[in-house]
Amino acid sequence: MSIRIYVPADSAAIALGADEVAQAILAQAQQRGIEIDLIRNGSRGMFWLEPLVEVETATETTTGRIAYGPVQVEDVSVLFDANFLRGGAHTLSLGLTEAIPYLQKQERVCFARMGVIDPLSLSDYEAHQGFAGLRRCLSMSPTEVVQEVLDSGLRGRGGAAFPTGIKWKTVAAAQAPQKYIVCNADEGDSGTYSDRMTMEGDPYMLIEGMTIAAIATGATQGYIYIRSEYPRAIEVMQAAIANATKAGYLGDRIVGSSYSFHLQVRKAAGSYVCGEETAMLESIEGKRGVVRAKPPIPAMQGLFGAPTVINNVISFASVPRILERGAAYYKNMGLGRSTGTLPIQLTGNIRYGGLIEKAFGVTLRELLFDFGGGSASGRPIKAVQVGGPLGSYVPEQYWDLPFDYEAYAAVGATLGHGGIVVHDDTADLSKLARYAMEFCAIESCGKCTPCRIGSTRGVEVIERLVQANADSSLKPAQEKLLRDLCHTMQYGSLCALGSMTPNPVISALNYYPQDFGLTAANPASDLSKA
Repeated sequence: MSIRIYVPADSAAIALGADEVAQAILAQAQQRGIEIDLIRNGSRGMFWLEPLVEVETATETTTGRIAYGPVQVEDVSVLFDANFLRGGAHTLSLGLTEAIPYLQKQERVCFARMGVIDPLSLSDYEAHQGFAGLRRCLSMSPTEVVQEVLDSGLRGRGGAAFPTGIKWKTVAAAQAPQKYIVCNADEGDSGTYSDRMTMEGDPYMLIEGMTIAAIATGATQGYIYIRSEYPRAIEVMQAAIANATKAGYLGDRIVGSSYSFHLQVRKAAGSYVCGEETAMLESIEGKRGVVRAKPPIPAMQGLFGAPTVINNVISFASVPRILERGAAYYKNMGLGRSTGTLPIQLTGNIRYGGLIEKAFGVTLRELLFDFGGGSASGRPIKAVQVGGPLGSYVPEQYWDLPFDYEAYAAVGATLGHGGIVVHDDTADLSKLARYAMEFCAIESCGKCTPCRIGSTRGVEVIERLVQANADSSLKPAQEKLLRDLCHTMQYGSLCALGSMTPNPVISALNYYPQDFGLTAANPASDLSKA
């Protein structure tokens, strides 16, 4: 019987040498006459251990996968010498994968199969409860499916946190000959990768979630809009769609039912603003990615003017488990109106960067130290940006807030897509604030003046503020001008790019004034208050 060895084919693992390690393992096994079954799985999300090699064992003392990492090509022959195929001891040995504390402390719902299965194996997916949610969905009426999603409390994981079930209910009630399901996989926020990991490591989960949405709302055509910088994700999703269609999980008469749903991948245009839902629709239609005015909302007039459900990857990926286990199972996790789990992506100056799936309610301090192990530099952590490039810089006084939408909104912060970027005490927040404005100027679609012109002026004002002498009258004048400019952008921009760019700027100004050459902090308790 051949021994199963798992080496991730995730983009991060590949960048760190996983392909070369896989080839070295195959070569060593052939040279030694050992029969192995090499499986390219998804990443577990512990990127400091990549490439992570796992060996499936079944001995008198150990049953399960033994993990070794990070494994380099030069380690492979030594691992074979140490009998790692039988769980042999080695300095790279991490013990049973499931017993690694980083994983043990998580609540993996969306990511339960991540790193466990072969991403493109339908039999693997089905063996781990895959399509159980879809089969239950087919035993229910569309109205019951929508109600189940509503009752679960699932909210959009793309950042807006809008109740998913309300979108579905609106589209289901719309009368139209054609409806669409669109997945926004244009994951452009700094420090985020949970969408990519899902598409590369468990693609059928996304397909299943979108198919359930189609059945619930009466849609027959779907699109996954994937950012162009994700070639591996595009390749895997296209292969998964082909496999699912051949097996009858997509296409006409899904699993022998009366429902039909066809799904395609669309490669994104490389524009950050196309992460905004209406700009994304313009791009899919073959137009320039420019934000549309609302109303009408996409649920009423979306893609090609038809009613359209738009959710992000993690929103759709949460649905199969909700249908499989029921709304109460999901709703009983989390905190208040923030139900279920959030895949949190820990990056920046952090010792143990990676993906953490936790129920809402965990604190930022727990994430930074219990999971992240503190800064990679060993220096004190100074500021943490939560929610991507448009998120606020969160000072230590807020690190013990529960990680949920309401608690963060109450202080003017946002959870966004769950991205966390850590900075130690060498970071200059004035430079980071300037970068936020510069990023907006580069990525603006140009349709509205507050965003297009305001961001350019913002860069100039921050430069003048920092360069002005401390005793100069220019200092307070430039600070006031910057705050006024941010206020205009917040309330005058057409979409979130312009309205949220002031968040990192104002939070930096309020809580790290010394980096701007200012002497006193703004007394406002709201991170985004100008």
